Amino acid sequence: MRILIVKLSAIGDVVHTLPLLEVIKGNWPNARIDWVVEEDASALITDHPLLDRVLISKRKSWQRKIFQDSIGSVAGEVRGFLKELRNVRYDLVLDIQGLFKSGLITALARGKRKLGLSDAREISWLFYSEPSVKVSPDEHAVDRYLKVAGFLGLDALRWEGKIPVNSGAKERVVVLMEKNGLGDKPVVAINPIAKWPTKLWSVEGFSKVADRLRKDFCCDVVFTGSSSDLPVIEEIAAMMKMPSVIFAGETGLKELAFFLSRCSAMVTTDTGPMHIAAAMGCPVVALFGPTAPQRTGPYGDCHTVVTAGVTCSPCFRKRCYHMTCMREIRTDDVIAAVGAILDRKPSVYHKENDG
Repeated sequence: MRILIVKLSAIGDVVHTLPLLEVIKGNWPNARIDWVVEEDASALITDHPLLDRVLISKRKSWQRKIFQDSIGSVAGEVRGFLKELRNVRYDLVLDIQGLFKSGLITALARGKRKLGLSDAREISWLFYSEPSVKVSPDEHAVDRYLKVAGFLGLDALRWEGKIPVNSGAKERVVVLMEKNGLGDKPVVAINPIAKWPTKLWSVEGFSKVADRLRKDFCCDVVFTGSSSDLPVIEEIAAMMKMPSVIFAGETGLKELAFFLSRCSAMVTTDTGPMHIAAAMGCPVVALFGPTAPQRTGPYGDCHTVVTAGVTCSPCFRKRCYHMTCMREIRTDDVIAAVGAILDRKPSVYHKENDG
């Protein structure tokens, strides 16, 4: 059995597909499983013990090079990618993305059966060889993807969904934590950034939460993010009365995953690192406004979602002139949610698929 999973992006979506990978391999231990992923999220599955091959689509890099008049080099790279994609004939190709870009890769791959989900968009369903797997948009993404296993007649198995981390990444995190004097107290990670402007909370809110956590719970606070997030994070840190640690730009995805596995809690907007934390067993306090936590919130029972409870949420809009759903989230509610986690010292819990 040769299987190709097509799940290109984004970080959270790739994390949500890991349980499906585990269930497939658990039922078909001798299956060869390959995965096509885009460059930005590829580190999440590189060296995964259940995968035979990771094919990386450099779509964004190719687009940039085309605009830089490097069409010749792009054509060569695309030909190389397609050659690698098509050098295996698969028994089963699973389009878990459900967009035109993933549908096109599904069409180009050589496969006997080509499946996707019923919530597929952008005519990606045209590239499937049989009817789509029926899913509900109100289900969490993890549960939707696991419906594929049920459709294939696979038994529901216990899964963890963790991101594999190599020893090098672990060592780098240990050194980084020791360098910043972390480890003697509980560590709370704060990820204040999200790609959608409507998912953002105020810098004042994050600074107040960070100060209160340090004062009331005698814990260390570490801000995470990419190097491009530094200006906002430094603004938050400058508003604080107590010192904090900034890891933004210091960790790759593997390092972030291992670091979050060592944290007592994470406060975050609705973004990729939230899903990494949940996958690694770190209890999450997630701030939700325009999106629906039952669909894309942190998966599992040890997490807390904080909302303002406004009637217009969720609207799924990327632009909003008033952003009431995020603006009215109270700092006291966020602090109380983190405090409850720190007080109960929760064990790691991952929800199982009940079939």
